Amino acid sequence: MSSWFNPYNTAGQRRIGVLKGKTILAVDDEPDVLETIVELLDMCRMETAGNFDKAQQLLRNRRYDMVILDIMGVKGFDLLDTAVEKDYPCVMLTAPALSPDYLLKAMQRGATSYLPKEDLANLDSLLKELFEILANGDSPWRHTMKRLEPLLDERFFSGWRDNYRVLWS
Repeated sequence: MSSWFNPYNTAGQRRIGVLKGKTILAVDDEPDVLETIVELLDMCRMETAGNFDKAQQLLRNRRYDMVILDIMGVKGFDLLDTAVEKDYPCVMLTAPALSPDYLLKAMQRGATSYLPKEDLANLDSLLKELFEILANGDSPWRHTMKRLEPLLDERFFSGWRDNYRVLWS
């Protein structure tokens, strides 16, 4: 784990400050993923949905500080449209859809950030950093791309960045 994305402070304690008491909706069709998210974000007020209909109902009728949406299985991009309409910051969570095309689609449709499921253990740190970035009026996508660049460079063809320059602008 890189020190740049370390969920613990120098004393080895979890950094939770800004997350304490935040209301967060997590949507995923995999119950074990939802359980993991709830455990990781135990300092937050959590709600979960395992399907599109329940998530859509919650998005329309409740207020959230952050929404975490799986892309596959629950029509995550359709839910993203609803969340953006309600002005909720959203992190797109995915395993198979980690690609520059999906990153671009998420950014263009208003997602705040993007997290591969293989990095789920770092969710609490990511959300803390995102809340701080948003509070300062900075770009969450610069943060996202800085975090994902090494993984994307490892997985995709050389020169992929040339085709996706907009992700850094």
